[in-house]
Amino acid sequence: MANVRKRVIIKGRVQGIWFRATTQEHALASGLTGWVKNTWDGDVEAVFEGEEESVEKVVKWCHRGPPGAFVKEVQVTTEEYTGEFSTFSIEYSRW
Repeated sequence: MANVRKRVIIKGRVQGIWFRATTQEHALASGLTGWVKNTWDGDVEAVFEGEEESVEKVVKWCHRGPPGAFVKEVQVTTEEYTGEFSTFSIEYSRW
């Protein structure tokens, strides 16, 4: 199966409820690499790289998120696979 890269922006009540940590757990369990972070405007943004089926599975999970999340919208963009990551990390923005 081919490797793919997806950038995801999750909107709604998604900060302060362990969304990033739970996303990291799902991504690592699925063998994905990339990152997840909070954005200054209250969204969560993530980049997933890995096997297409695994990426799609985690992107689908992002539509509901962890308990306590209220996901209003998920924007998914397909980007060129780069293989630049060695793991899946939580990034911290400096606003």
